[in-house]
Amino acid sequence: MSEKRRDNRNRILREGEYQRKDGRYRFRYIDEDGKEKNVYSWRLDKNDPMPKGKKRESSLREKEKQIEADLFDRIVTNGGNYTVLELVEKYVSLKTGVRHNTVAGYKTVINMLKKESFGNLRIDKVRLSDAKAWLIKLQQIDGRGYSSIHSIRGVLRPAFQMAVDDDLLRKNPFEFELASVIVNDSVTREAITRKQQRDLLKFIQEDKHFSRYYDAIYILFHTGLRISEFCGLTILEIEFGEMRIKVDHQLQRTAQMQYVIEEPKTDKGIRYVPMTEAVAACFRRIIANRKTPKVEPMVEGYAEFLFLDKNDMPMVALHWEKYMEHIIQKYNRIYRIQMPKVTPHGRVIIRTS
Repeated sequence: MSEKRRDNRNRILREGEYQRKDGRYRFRYIDEDGKEKNVYSWRLDKNDPMPKGKKRESSLREKEKQIEADLFDRIVTNGGNYTVLELVEKYVSLKTGVRHNTVAGYKTVINMLKKESFGNLRIDKVRLSDAKAWLIKLQQIDGRGYSSIHSIRGVLRPAFQMAVDDDLLRKNPFEFELASVIVNDSVTREAITRKQQRDLLKFIQEDKHFSRYYDAIYILFHTGLRISEFCGLTILEIEFGEMRIKVDHQLQRTAQMQYVIEEPKTDKGIRYVPMTEAVAACFRRIIANRKTPKVEPMVEGYAEFLFLDKNDMPMVALHWEKYMEHIIQKYNRIYRIQMPKVTPHGRVIIRTS
């Protein structure tokens, strides 16, 4: 019978356990793919003291126990050696058919992770406390806002859940309530009051320069159209006979200045919006005053957009945001009672306070 191996403290070593000449322990095992793997530790047992000057880590037998559990549950060891960045890149590569705004958001997160040391961490090394500490760092040190961090976590959480589903991890370290970790400093947004609407529209209508935008802004106030839906309207969608507006798409422009047509966010977004006589009158004036371009711009089969810019291309949300910004600035220079910041983002024109 062969003599059992012992360490330098005369303890019997189990199968697969070895101690090197420098005192470090090694455990050799075969993974689920039949490949030989090794893990190391300066301690054999969890009660062993850590050698002076060495970084604290789990003991060899604690690591063995985790490996045995992972092999039994078919959990891939070392998280498949994916880093956080690599995991997110894989997750994003599988997200096909998403909106261009969503793709842009994915790219933003990936570019950020490339600059963050957190992005280089192996995914099995990320604990719940690590995920929380990183998000806190993004807010308190990097100065990112709650909504920005909410979007970042909105990519990391499903990416790590994919790793859990693929048996790369046991738990998702991003599965927690965000508001319990960082301060919600989001700006409150609400619709402006009826009186503010009337005052603002009166100012626009009577202003020599901004009166050209009166009809469009009146429509936004009185139809509840999203700004991208409004920008996507063509002459054909204004059904005067039925006194309604057909809404089945949005017009957007990417960061690369490419115009794209998107479907509404939900099935309920495809709808007919009724028109009042006043709204219909605004549309009639818009169509009557619409300049005829040398070449009618077409975006994915849609043409005759209601508003064109100086380059004879369809106006997009950014145009109207700038117009509103300039209108409010002039209004507030003239009147003592200030108008709040107004942005045409959602279904109603909202104020930010």
